Amino acid sequence: MRKFPPLIALLGLLGALLITPGCRSEEGEEYWPRFTDQPPGHTPVYLFGVHPLHNPERLFAIYHPLVEYLNRHLKGARIELEASRNYAAYDEKLFGRHFHLALPNPYQTVTTLGHGYRVFGKMGDDENFRGILLVRRDAGVDTPADLKGRAVSYPAPTALAATMLPQWFLKSHGVDVMTEIDNRYVGSQESSIMNVYLGETAAGATWPPPWRAFAKERPEVAAELEVKWRTETLPNNGLVARNDTPPTLVARVGELLFDLHNHPEGQAILAPMELSRFEPASEATYQPVVEFLKRFEREVRPLRDES
Repeated sequence: MRKFPPLIALLGLLGALLITPGCRSEEGEEYWPRFTDQPPGHTPVYLFGVHPLHNPERLFAIYHPLVEYLNRHLKGARIELEASRNYAAYDEKLFGRHFHLALPNPYQTVTTLGHGYRVFGKMGDDENFRGILLVRRDAGVDTPADLKGRAVSYPAPTALAATMLPQWFLKSHGVDVMTEIDNRYVGSQESSIMNVYLGETAAGATWPPPWRAFAKERPEVAAELEVKWRTETLPNNGLVARNDTPPTLVARVGELLFDLHNHPEGQAILAPMELSRFEPASEATYQPVVEFLKRFEREVRPLRDES
């Protein structure tokens, strides 16, 4: 008589298959695993895409508790978090209307308006939405002009706080970023920081939340670096909904998000994001971003056409 493997062994094998990273779609796109506590069924699933604030593994560690919280308080719908390996992959999915709900940066937020999304909220703490430029403490970089002829790292061309604002700052201080420095787009906030530490670039751009998180996790590396310059601020990252997402679902998600800062469980979810609250917003909230982008394109460099 055939003997079947113990139930525990079968469960262990199933678990290993479910958590294997690096799965690829038919098009070759890499996706990080989706996590859910609910069995498959007929409950509608809505994809929530967070722009690459961090690498996929770290992004899931920070934002999966938020999605779990939403799912515990939603009825008749389930949200799944999806990460992207870089800004280019995220932009392709976002502007291709792949996500039902999304947390894009402000540049991506205003661009989604032409792709059938609407703004319903945003991250608070606008004072944090600024660029910072890091240098090694022993680099001898004292003025922006000291970067002429040298390399500067950024996460991606479409990163507003961590790329466009620093490039605007440099342009405003007499550095032509298109002709006088070597712009290196290295894929993530962490990579931009590490490029400076390793001496691959003379300066690296990022923005305060990932820098603070990095400094907590890698204090020995952060101690070798300093924030040399800070830029102006703009409205923080937006919350958008695709126009065919049920309005009742969007309203309920908004209620849950905008109340997080009022109770201990929500505060614990917000803390790893280096965020005090989410708040309601509309298209009008991002008019300062629209005006900045016009100036940026006119005076610094063209932006990619997403239409």
